[in-house]
Amino acid sequence: MSDFHGVFPYLVSPVDADGAVRTNVLSRLCDDLIGVGVHGLTPLGSTGEFAYLDAVQRTAIVRTTIEAAKGRVPVVAGVASTSTADAVAQAKAYQKLGADGILAILEAYFPLADAQIESYFRAIADAVDIPVVIYTNPQFQRSDLTLDIIARLAEHPRIGYIKDASTNTGRLLSIMNRCGDALRVFSASAHIPAAVMLIGGLGWMAGPACIIPRQSVALYDLCKAGRWDEAMALQRRLWRINEAFARFNLAACIKAGLAIQGYDVGDPVPPQAALTEDARKIVEAALRELG
Repeated sequence: MSDFHGVFPYLVSPVDADGAVRTNVLSRLCDDLIGVGVHGLTPLGSTGEFAYLDAVQRTAIVRTTIEAAKGRVPVVAGVASTSTADAVAQAKAYQKLGADGILAILEAYFPLADAQIESYFRAIADAVDIPVVIYTNPQFQRSDLTLDIIARLAEHPRIGYIKDASTNTGRLLSIMNRCGDALRVFSASAHIPAAVMLIGGLGWMAGPACIIPRQSVALYDLCKAGRWDEAMALQRRLWRINEAFARFNLAACIKAGLAIQGYDVGDPVPPQAALTEDARKIVEAALRELG
């Protein structure tokens, strides 16, 4: 199995008002992120606004990311649907485009029983030959993964990772204790990444890494080196970004941050709204503080 570890920025999806993907902007962003040392790229995560894009846009985002990466870092493409058949089709298509892994996300309208939730993730993993990262975000998902489902899914030969976007770090430790090496844990920005690294996590997949990639990589390196005092000093500074972002729409914050840094990524996809001028100033101040 490919070894995924480190900082995987959740890429934004730069889309024009007419729906066209700004592939040049996305390519440049990918190139710059790789240039400062990120360990992988994740198109179509939460920050990528997957729930607001159509199939053509999603394919363009994944293709552009893979082409920009040129094999230098792994690309783990997000797959999300309310329908198992659609999710399976997406996963197969992204593997064909050259994705190195799949981030499997369950969308649900009607509530689902555990058996149905498990079968959704299993179907995606059965359909591809590349590693699958299962994703859980109880804050936004109608149907969440229980520890029992996670443990059963960890037995699947292609499900080797989980990205947990709860804020419950104790749950991460429970997953590690329960699944051992069968399931490696990626943190989200909702967790404190340095704390997750301390208890045995292997990195984080997160939107803020798009706009603070250099600092994120530095934090990962300090954690890997066991330099915990320095890691926590840096983590305390970086946490201010998370605190600022927690107040607003995440995609709007990351897109505003990238625009401030000179990337013309456009506004969030409607019905989401761009940040107000006051909110943008808060993001700008947080970035300025981090240099």
